[in-house]
Amino acid sequence: MAKYLITGVAGFIGSALAQRLIEDGHSVRGADNLITGKKENIAGVKGLDFREVDILDTAAMADACRDVDFILHEAALGSVPRSVADPATTNSNNVEGTLSVLSAARAEAERTKRKVRVVFAASSSAYGDTPTLPKREDMFPNPMSPYAVTKLAGEFYMQAFWRVYGLETISLRYFNIFGPRQDADSQYSAVMARFITAMLRGERPTIFGDGTQSRDFTYIDNAVSANLLACAAPAEKVCGKTFNIACGGQVTLIQMVDALNRLMGTKIAPIYASERAGDIKHSFADISLAQKSFGYEPMVGFEDGLPKTIAWYRGAAAKA
Repeated sequence: MAKYLITGVAGFIGSALAQRLIEDGHSVRGADNLITGKKENIAGVKGLDFREVDILDTAAMADACRDVDFILHEAALGSVPRSVADPATTNSNNVEGTLSVLSAARAEAERTKRKVRVVFAASSSAYGDTPTLPKREDMFPNPMSPYAVTKLAGEFYMQAFWRVYGLETISLRYFNIFGPRQDADSQYSAVMARFITAMLRGERPTIFGDGTQSRDFTYIDNAVSANLLACAAPAEKVCGKTFNIACGGQVTLIQMVDALNRLMGTKIAPIYASERAGDIKHSFADISLAQKSFGYEPMVGFEDGLPKTIAWYRGAAAKA
């Protein structure tokens, strides 16, 4: 049994990780300031040692890291539009927060004279709108938004702490993760969650652009699997490196709306609005490096994950 700390544990991905790790018999501690995370996401996670703390609180992070083997760093202030509106707050949470987590992890490794591994939730937004597809980890990054810059800075900090201090770090570049418990209540929510909840209410979803923009939609179970595999991989194969985590496919927003209509039995046409600053046109991952380095394979494809996600939101709406 290993001991894990999950930052952002009350969020969409963090809560899924906590649930899986506890089901597998591990000891899990979770930290979240609940700015975007929700307590209901972890209400059913029995045995979780939850701490309502901010990752910028150095004393709280030092205590949260005590005796852990792995830190899954999911905490972040997400959303490209939010970062465009308020870059300073996004930077504080995502860059200074990540440095705080790394410093606490390093101190714990030095205190106990043993290995502590940090797995970081990086973002495909680091690639920006470079025309080459699919996106490969050796491509020059081209972030287009303050959010993307903060996530790329986190990767560089991960690399630096491995090279300078020998702290075991891995960055996983998530591509458009979707699934149950993803927040749909904010203007900054991910496109999949917003579209499903709007269409379940009979409302027309809004596409910013012409709808031909594509995403490598990746079901939550794939992200969970990637984190567990990254924790178990030999250091020489993964530490200080960045890996794409996706399904390796492309779905346009028009195709997504068509698929939702088909599965819901509806015929709802989207509303088209002007493109938003910082949004990228295409997102499509080459996942071969993760496959070769630590055996990552997509467990659930887009077509299989979509009905699971719709069913969850339909159930949540019925309970509301």
